[in-house]
Amino acid sequence: MVTTVMYALYQQYEDFVNTTSLFAASVTAGIDLLPEPARSSLPVRALRANAELVRHTRLTHARPDFEIDSVEVAGEAVPVTTTVVDATPFCSLVRFAKETTLPQPKVLLVAPMSGHFATLLRETVRTLSRDNDVYITDWHNARDIPLGAGPFGLDHYVEHLMRFIERLGDPVHVVAVCQPCVPALAAASLLAQSKSPAQPRTLTLMAGPIDTRINPCKVNEFATSQPISWFERNLIATVPRRHLGSGRRVYPGFVQISAFMSMNLDRHMKAHLELWGNMVREEDEAAHAKRHFYDEYYAVSDLPAEYYLETVRRVFQEYELARGQFRVHGQPVTPSAMRRTALLTVEGERDDICSVGQTMAAHDLCTRVQPARRAHHLQAGVGHYGVFSGSRWDGEIYPTVKNFILAND
Repeated sequence: MVTTVMYALYQQYEDFVNTTSLFAASVTAGIDLLPEPARSSLPVRALRANAELVRHTRLTHARPDFEIDSVEVAGEAVPVTTTVVDATPFCSLVRFAKETTLPQPKVLLVAPMSGHFATLLRETVRTLSRDNDVYITDWHNARDIPLGAGPFGLDHYVEHLMRFIERLGDPVHVVAVCQPCVPALAAASLLAQSKSPAQPRTLTLMAGPIDTRINPCKVNEFATSQPISWFERNLIATVPRRHLGSGRRVYPGFVQISAFMSMNLDRHMKAHLELWGNMVREEDEAAHAKRHFYDEYYAVSDLPAEYYLETVRRVFQEYELARGQFRVHGQPVTPSAMRRTALLTVEGERDDICSVGQTMAAHDLCTRVQPARRAHHLQAGVGHYGVFSGSRWDGEIYPTVKNFILAND
């Protein structure tokens, strides 16, 4: 059972691992001081690889940097500056401002609150920024948010999106990745219902659980395997006193990353063995790519307990949006009210987190969007992460997203 005691025990483990990592770093630094040919001998390279694995194979709650200093615009490298244009205790609205006079569509990229930081969408941002003025929802780590900031549930997530959309103003395009497809569709629907002038020009939903009754996968089966009381009893912890969010109830990031890794344990073990081999053979480029991925993957963020439990219950157990039962602070959400917002859905053929058909279901709800202003893209050969990162995203999916935004700007 995940309790306050278990979180405290995890904290002791994290402290120990951090100390071990510092020792491994000192081993690496010592090896770098060795003269040749000793430094390049096979035993020493193997020792260095072992130390590097120890140093990097650890969880951290530190938010990585987006590492986007420039992007290519019209064939030229253009500097990028990240600025916070709006903020609440739970989220910062970050803009990737470019030094260019070319007019570009405003895009709000909605990042998932699912145990990782928004920097997981680094490649998504970098690609979108070539042709768009990009903003992203940079969700804060719940264990660093004081209790005085109040609770944060699924309705609060929708409110945040509506606030940010209205803050950016018309014209704005919304791109939601994974879990926030549900609150993004809800936000766009509520703006349409209120006839807000800030209704987004387009809404792109990428690999999100609009209707998880369709082709249920392991994630969906797990969510429905127990009553919501089981999730609250076994997966919710209280933040220890040493953190700013002391006393806040959270779904810990270390639990989420454990669940993700257990789903594909063989693949992760193989990747770490390959990383070790890359380092021993001094294949620097391949080693850097794998190490960089896992540095990001192991950076975890705690979720507010209210948000996690409500998402499990309302999205994965009760299918509220798909069944026409979704409400935000008591107000019914009616996707059929959307008329001005064009709709694009994107799915990955091999997605084992959000199955084919679950995102496309949005078209069945948005019945008043004209056929000429809606589209669906099924990407062959990619899993969940391939929908928003990697070569297929950059070369095949993004052109569809780009053209859809331009056609409806």
